[in-house]
Amino acid sequence: MPKHQLIVTILGTDNSGILSEIATTVSEAQCNILDSRQAIYGKEFSLTMIIEGTQSAITKAECILPALFQRLDLLSMMKRTSHHEKQNLAHLFNVEFSGEDAAGLIKAVTGFFAERQAMLSAFRQRTYKDKATGKDNMQCKFVVSLPPNENVDDLESDLMALFTSLNVTGKVQDTQKKDPNENVTSW
Repeated sequence: MPKHQLIVTILGTDNSGILSEIATTVSEAQCNILDSRQAIYGKEFSLTMIIEGTQSAITKAECILPALFQRLDLLSMMKRTSHHEKQNLAHLFNVEFSGEDAAGLIKAVTGFFAERQAMLSAFRQRTYKDKATGKDNMQCKFVVSLPPNENVDDLESDLMALFTSLNVTGKVQDTQKKDPNENVTSW
């Protein structure tokens, strides 16, 4: 019997037991969770998952999940989708750039990767006041998954040229070739 898939996205206040209740309800609908991503933002969380089951199981999930989400005071959205393929994690890179904050910086850099069919799987930005100049600066970090046919050396060269044209500094790091002496800090 063919399998059907449903993407479910949930937003709400992070409380213990939510994932357990969602997993139980998905199981009661006779579906399986194929993949999920969760992020915590202060006291809030977001969860996106792909569930799979027969057509009748997916229909049942579409009927019973909203009641659970309402009871748990969660915002939700669901959409049927075609075959899910896991993301290629073999070609991951960390990209970081920083400089004076200006309109269009993030658009230019993310557009650079979109033109190359690369996927951004994590993104973080912060702005801060430069103590020496008093100007607003920004720092942006993200994880990029490149298509297998992308020439990494050419991509890095083109990206550095873009950074120069945007008057920011940046770097690209292959996650499989991390510098063991690098001082990694969280922000």
